[in-house]
Amino acid sequence: MHIFKDEKQSTERVTRGRFEIERDGNVAFLEYALAGTILELIHTEVPDSMRGTGVASDLAESALQWAREHRLKVDVICPFVAGYLKRHPQYSDLVLR
Repeated sequence: MHIFKDEKQSTERVTRGRFEIERDGNVAFLEYALAGTILELIHTEVPDSMRGTGVASDLAESALQWAREHRLKVDVICPFVAGYLKRHPQYSDLVLR
């Protein structure tokens, strides 16, 4: 799927173990593990060149939307995603605990 942000073309994809956004040859990712109906959101990594562009929030939103579409609960390990959830309570129904 292609998304457009900041007038730059990005490629967004879900691969084995990572949600990824590639832009200008750089890849930001949110590492995950899937155990049955639980999606563990483990770690977000954003290259320096992509920081401040909202890409980490895009990754969190994509992962949470993907969990919703696949009727999964999420176990949030990643501190960034935990902060994102505090700012976006519409996803709170997905969170374990």
